[in-house]
Amino acid sequence: MFEELHDKLDRFWHDEKTLAETDPEFIEFFTRFAYDEVVNEPGANHPDLDDATRSMAILATLLGCQGLDEYEVMLPVALESGVTPVQAKEIVYQATAYLGIGRTLPFLKKTNEILDARGVKLPLEPQGTTTPEDRVEKGEQAQVDIFGDSMRGFATSGNHVNKWLSGNCFGDYYTRGGLDYRQREMITLCFLAAQGGCEPQLTSHAAGNMKVGNSYEFLIAVISQCMPYIGYPRTLNAVACINKAAEQFK
Repeated sequence: MFEELHDKLDRFWHDEKTLAETDPEFIEFFTRFAYDEVVNEPGANHPDLDDATRSMAILATLLGCQGLDEYEVMLPVALESGVTPVQAKEIVYQATAYLGIGRTLPFLKKTNEILDARGVKLPLEPQGTTTPEDRVEKGEQAQVDIFGDSMRGFATSGNHVNKWLSGNCFGDYYTRGGLDYRQREMITLCFLAAQGGCEPQLTSHAAGNMKVGNSYEFLIAVISQCMPYIGYPRTLNAVACINKAAEQFK
């Protein structure tokens, strides 16, 4: 699928007369790099990084860097690559815990618009697994599952923000269907890397990724796919955080 992406985007951008007429040279070298070289570079690949997984990482990255125009281009590609409507929605939902509704609402509206145009019946099947009564308990258990036993009692430690992290961030989002822990930690890594300024959390979630089975090599491949969308400074910061997290596992 991604081997065809260069041609698809070339056709898309040439439909946009201003880009075709004002920036043909830029369009050519950017698409060649982002959708050919980055995709096919051996050092930027991993056996677990199939087209659907790559697409989920890119969608999460575009949410993190607020790339709504590019998201509109990439979501149909992601759906054709094997990302399900449920998975696409779950990526946007979970982004709210890391970006806030002020930044995710335009993406949710755009996702609905694209799904509706493709004939997907909305709303989708519910994916929630918690209740208002057990969301904090189940959220803290998700934290334990991902980060280890040190997270036991987290919800009642510190101030109310810790309770919110357990009940809302993990209880309301991570316990939902549609994505498993490995996928949810991968997209969280992308949210954090793409928005920048979250290096302590990025390091923690890089370690969480490794604990749930996303290897160091896989994470480097994921961040490599993010690079065209977030640039080199944030990519290098993310690699440094992954390297720091990996020291825990030596």
